[in-house]
Amino acid sequence: MTISGFLLVLAAAFCHAGWNFFVKRINGGPELVWLFSVVSFVLYLPVAVYVFVTEQPVFGWLELAFIAGSALLHMGYFLLLQQGYKRGDLSLVYPTARATGPFLSTSFAVILLGEQMTPQLGFGAFLVIGGVVMLTGGFGRDARNMRQSLLFGIGAGVLIGSYTVWDAYAVAALLVPPLLLDYASSVTRAVILAPVGLKRLDLVVGHLRDHKWGVIAIAVLNPLAYILVLYAMTFTPVVYVAPV
Repeated sequence: MTISGFLLVLAAAFCHAGWNFFVKRINGGPELVWLFSVVSFVLYLPVAVYVFVTEQPVFGWLELAFIAGSALLHMGYFLLLQQGYKRGDLSLVYPTARATGPFLSTSFAVILLGEQMTPQLGFGAFLVIGGVVMLTGGFGRDARNMRQSLLFGIGAGVLIGSYTVWDAYAVAALLVPPLLLDYASSVTRAVILAPVGLKRLDLVVGHLRDHKWGVIAIAVLNPLAYILVLYAMTFTPVVYVAPV
């Protein structure tokens, strides 16, 4: 793995930790996902237009299908993760998702994308994934709602593994610009979840009133974290990116 690829993913990790912290702190529902998606849509619109004009990507039916599939996978992940944080135990949901996701991403990359797995790489991935579990307290038996938390964590991990490999193919093989791929996810969430957000408008107003800067932080850091990962995957195999 190159230094530039590693630094991109490391920066993404800081962004990822930041937006997850604010999601847990606000402790909202689907209306929060809709709210920060709308804010992301507005904030990243000028950048998306710039990328589209300067790179002039060509979108055929295959590219559009992968963009749509990515958007649906990410929306499912956000909704499931938000429910997991709200109804489960963070100390169990997070390590389960963060261990399952990279494991499946790496496995899918080898099976579906034909990437090479060496013994050294496999051992390193095992250490990193295992370290995540240990540093977050392990799969503690004293966790509240253990079965429910475990199911939410595994579900989120399956979606992480799925969208990571799906998106890696989109940006590396189909040459979909990373920022536009992620921006499409924000737009899709904003449109599909609009009825939910408008129905819970009082909660949306409450989030803006009580957690305005937290919502803005999520809206900025959430897309940025994954855009950095996507750019790394344009020149770095998933088997390296996923564990890091």
